[in-house]
Amino acid sequence: MTAREIRTKFLEYFEKNGHTVVPSSSLLPDDPSVLLTTAGMQQFKSYYTRSADPMRDFKSLSTASAQKSFRTSDIDEVGDDTHLTFFEMLGNFSFGGYFKKEAITFAHEFITKELGLDISYVTIFEGSRTVPKDEESREIWKSLGVSDIREEGMDDVFWGPTGSSGPCGPTTELYCKNATGEDVEIWNIVFNEFFYPGSREELLGGSTSKSLEPLEYPGVDTGMGLERLAMVSQQTKNIFEIDSFQTLFNLLPDELDVRTKRIISDHLRGGVFLLADGVRPSNKEAGYILRRLLRRALAYEEINNLEASLFESMLLQVINTEGEFYTELKSNKNEIINEYWSERERFTKTLKRGLGELNKLESIDAVGAFRLYESFGLPFEIIKEIGGEGAHGLSRELFDKEFEKHQKKSRAGAEKKFGGHGLILNTGELKAKDTEELKKVTRLHSATHLMQAALRKVLGDSVEQRGSDITVERTRFDLSFDRKITKEELRRVEDIVNDVVERDLTVTEEELSFEEAIRRGALHFFKEKYPEHVRVYSFMDKDGKPFSMELCGGPHVTHTQEIGKFRIIKEEASSAGVRRVRGTVEP
Repeated sequence: MTAREIRTKFLEYFEKNGHTVVPSSSLLPDDPSVLLTTAGMQQFKSYYTRSADPMRDFKSLSTASAQKSFRTSDIDEVGDDTHLTFFEMLGNFSFGGYFKKEAITFAHEFITKELGLDISYVTIFEGSRTVPKDEESREIWKSLGVSDIREEGMDDVFWGPTGSSGPCGPTTELYCKNATGEDVEIWNIVFNEFFYPGSREELLGGSTSKSLEPLEYPGVDTGMGLERLAMVSQQTKNIFEIDSFQTLFNLLPDELDVRTKRIISDHLRGGVFLLADGVRPSNKEAGYILRRLLRRALAYEEINNLEASLFESMLLQVINTEGEFYTELKSNKNEIINEYWSERERFTKTLKRGLGELNKLESIDAVGAFRLYESFGLPFEIIKEIGGEGAHGLSRELFDKEFEKHQKKSRAGAEKKFGGHGLILNTGELKAKDTEELKKVTRLHSATHLMQAALRKVLGDSVEQRGSDITVERTRFDLSFDRKITKEELRRVEDIVNDVVERDLTVTEEELSFEEAIRRGALHFFKEKYPEHVRVYSFMDKDGKPFSMELCGGPHVTHTQEIGKFRIIKEEASSAGVRRVRGTVEP
């Protein structure tokens, strides 16, 4: 079976067994503690703690998904047999419904009967000072005929929180053999029995200041890498020999070495998915990750004298093959291709000069490497590779430290320029590094409240917020809506917002009990868990009635004319049943 057929079979199997199939969330997560989505359970964290209601949102206590995932820690390792940046996680989840027996039985049946594979062995948790050995899982596996059951410790089979805190618990893992006879871990089943109010690193490091708290509704969180599963199912020697990558390899010249083919294919594939989710190349956060991917691939294009049109063909290959399932790839095809060519134009202007400077250097330390990056945009990976022996002592850690020193200098300069007001705001939703940026994101934040109210007036009160993100350039707002919003509807939303701006409504802030705020009709984000007392911001019309009333932490303008002219710049699909609107404000 192809990887796409395996994905379909997985989702159909769990749907048949009572699970609601939920679309993949964006690679840009709602959780501000993580840069990109790294696992399938991230979009479900709030359901394990019941700060969100699974029956309300999914009509079930069980879900399944194929989740787009990205791990930045593996960028430098791409090129070997095992590491990827972008990958897909297949998962089934239970929020207080079924537990160990059902989860293990589902996994055993899917692997052995649906796919016809043999399980080499499984692992269970050996126990620790605070958590007992998982004898229950051992007995379930034995009852299913699995005899090779191995015990492992906290580092291997105890899943810590995703982000700064969250559900966690012991796990059991499934191993199968690939074409070389090597045992490969393909499926990790996590039994979320606890909540830990700290990070995975704190938990596994033995932090004594915090303790595991039993979850009221123990649940199941599983993750199975589609690429690894395809490798085992297709009996290939490594993940790059599966069909998903071979279609890309076939577009590259035969004489290109395997490592370079892997890097180019992985980076362009990951770049497509990041671009489709609205990431744009930049020098910070997710945009920096995207820039690293594209520029490393483009450097290999230059070094190997590849045709300029080749990479576009590879991008289109990814869009066409994966776009049937991830429809945002096809709906954003033009933007993906245009952004790629824009970044290529920006980079190739200085690439040749940068490579020339690099080749002149006999040795390269972190300072010299960062200078090449800053002046010519050369990625660390290319500097390290082309530098050869001269870059022997250069490490990613040293390079990142130099990068951080540069950022600190930039922030210090901004603080001096704006009278000592440096690091201003980072709520996860809003980010501003100085007073000028704070003014802009505040205007955009207030505009976002008005836009939500206007969208509900135009599209109906069933529209609900599904996430937002505000930078100095724009606001990004996700809403529940099951079709494309027409140009006429978007124009009406713009007109309503600008009319409110022109009427110069007063913005008020008050503290209320959560119950009172909801009784008055204040809007709130359905995934958020709110405290007993909340802040409510209202945009008050001349008749004393609120045009918009929302639970919010601020900041906001005091009068709507401060916002300036509002303009919608883009509308697109975010996931099934969710649309994404981007807007900006002008003086």
